[in-house]
Amino acid sequence: MSLDGIDSFIPGGDTEFIEYGSSLNQWALDFERNAQGNYERIVESIKIAKERGATLRVGPELEIPGYGCYDHFLEGDTVLHSWEILSKIISSEITTGIVCDIGMPVIHKNVIYNCRIIIHDGKILLIRPKMWMANDGNYRELRYFTPWAKHRQWEDHYLPRIIQAATGQAKVPFGDAVISTTDTCIGVELCEELFTPASPHILMGLDGVEVFTNSSGSHHELRKLYTRVDLIREATQKLGGIYLYANQQGCDGDRLYYDGCAIIAVNGRVVAQGSQFSLRDVEVVTATIDLEDVRAHRATSSRSMQAAEAERYHRVEVPFALSSGALDEREEATVGLAGTKPIEIRFHTPEEEIALGPACWLWDYLRRSRVQGYFVPLSGGVDSCSTAVIVYSMCRLVAEAARRGEQQVIQDARRMTGEPENSTYIPEDPKEFCNRIFHTCYMGTENSSAETRNRAKELAEAIGSYHIDLNMDSLVTAVRTLFSVVTGKSPQFRSQGGSNAENLALQNIQARLRMVIAYMFAQLLPWVRGKYGGLLVLGSANVDESLRGYLTKYDCSAADINPIGGISKTDLKKFIAYAQVAFDLPILKRQSDEADMGMTYDELSAFGRLRKVEKCGPYSMFTKLVHEWGSFLSPIQIADKVKLFFFEHARNRHKMTTLTPAYHAESYSPDDNRFDLRPFLYNARFPWQFRKIDATAAKLPDRSKELKKE
Repeated sequence: MSLDGIDSFIPGGDTEFIEYGSSLNQWALDFERNAQGNYERIVESIKIAKERGATLRVGPELEIPGYGCYDHFLEGDTVLHSWEILSKIISSEITTGIVCDIGMPVIHKNVIYNCRIIIHDGKILLIRPKMWMANDGNYRELRYFTPWAKHRQWEDHYLPRIIQAATGQAKVPFGDAVISTTDTCIGVELCEELFTPASPHILMGLDGVEVFTNSSGSHHELRKLYTRVDLIREATQKLGGIYLYANQQGCDGDRLYYDGCAIIAVNGRVVAQGSQFSLRDVEVVTATIDLEDVRAHRATSSRSMQAAEAERYHRVEVPFALSSGALDEREEATVGLAGTKPIEIRFHTPEEEIALGPACWLWDYLRRSRVQGYFVPLSGGVDSCSTAVIVYSMCRLVAEAARRGEQQVIQDARRMTGEPENSTYIPEDPKEFCNRIFHTCYMGTENSSAETRNRAKELAEAIGSYHIDLNMDSLVTAVRTLFSVVTGKSPQFRSQGGSNAENLALQNIQARLRMVIAYMFAQLLPWVRGKYGGLLVLGSANVDESLRGYLTKYDCSAADINPIGGISKTDLKKFIAYAQVAFDLPILKRQSDEADMGMTYDELSAFGRLRKVEKCGPYSMFTKLVHEWGSFLSPIQIADKVKLFFFEHARNRHKMTTLTPAYHAESYSPDDNRFDLRPFLYNARFPWQFRKIDATAAKLPDRSKELKKE
């Protein structure tokens, strides 16, 4: 008979065991696909875990269908196919001798839950539904799932016939319970539950749970990893225990890149960490843990007093030991495995994150869309340059993976470059590979400068892209002529005496024609080069210019995807400076541009964070900035800047509805798709709010003058 939690510990016994956390590059609804689907990646991760001697395997959230199914979770097919894949996993006997924590949606009493299925030796031990949902920012879990509200309670779940046939079970426990092995006790958390103030691991730990698993679908955001790691450390620092964090990794079908970084922590110290960015589909993180370390850490009076009052969780008992040799009183103590030592966490700089995250996202998008490469118009400025350098970073990652012999990367590269099935091509040279899959173009007019044209050409040469240079004056002239023939009017640029309306319209003709040309060349350049298929067009609008609306609707900002659309101009400039050295690209030193928007990029970043992250309207933003900027700007100047920002943001808000799908990297992204839901028709002058700002500004003293005198 198995014992509960800490009661199963025999002092001096062999209490070491190997735990495994995984990062899987799952793809929404890609249940099984020629040895490359979600099923195959799950099975591969379990095989690797067993080969390394692990007795507990944890995978990412909703790993069977993929986390990013969204409204497909409301379809009965998604749940049906998830059960079918789970049946294959159980029937394969791969779960023999190991406890596996696997994620999928489950319908219980006609309610859809986001669940973890705990399996051992071909049997389901427990179905644990998620209790606290992620429903902010990019997440809409309450749209599909219902949280389990019966805390520390469980019910019988009657299994579908396909699972009954595989396991021989008619029903299994469903609810908020824990797993009791012969040597320890395991509790489950799901993603957001770690981030909540009253996380389940607290009460589970006080009731004797020693091992906590967390299966996550957490996306990358610049500088976000620090928060995640702090929470994982804190989960067991005071409480004591072992925390296994598994996360999805890769682009699973939309704007988000899930950044892996599987972690194993013991008593607040990290002992194993996976990569944050990788081209691998399956990544394994293992650690050897001594349960006695947890018990020693918990041997404090205050913790014991709270634990003595803790409410009891239902234990699902399993006659299996995680440790290498659980002893009873009659056995002699043996020397076990050496425990894994704590490590220093590896954090990337923001510049490295920009070089790696969007590059991995682009690779997943390229190989899964099954096109032949990317196309980007180069302007000679920082934004299009950043997009091009990120593609080159992707090529560098591919070359590094190919040199390591990673077969999946090599196979994908051969397919997209049109190599025959028996090809021995290996993309070991990033510039050579870049020339095969990346196409750039400078689209000049009579108003373009020789400097920007040369910068574009030299950048293309430095990274190896297939580059073309063209003049589009004849197209612009044709459109102007058409307008003149139809209306009898000939619009002129401002430099030629034209009005603001004429000047803006003519500028927009050039911008929008570039988009049309980009798509034509993207469709036909592979054909020109004797290849098949087409290219995806990349956008180059940064997050600050999108927030301000400083772009032409349906110009080159209109593309298939945009790797920099969630990144600030300030961070992009730092990234270019980093890449100049890290990628040995001296040409990047000459890349620069500035736009006269009535506000700086740093100011735009501040406005964006206050508006989105700190949830400020015009007036509260003004009052905060009076304190932050009051030392160098007067209240009247601050008021003018805040009003200008909200005016421009509001009157250009309609442009956000057509923004190219962009890599999500910034917490203040104005993406209208689901992250930043607001109207797109405003009274852009905000009469009530602006009057209140003006009235307050007029009463406040000008501290900037006083400081200047000092």
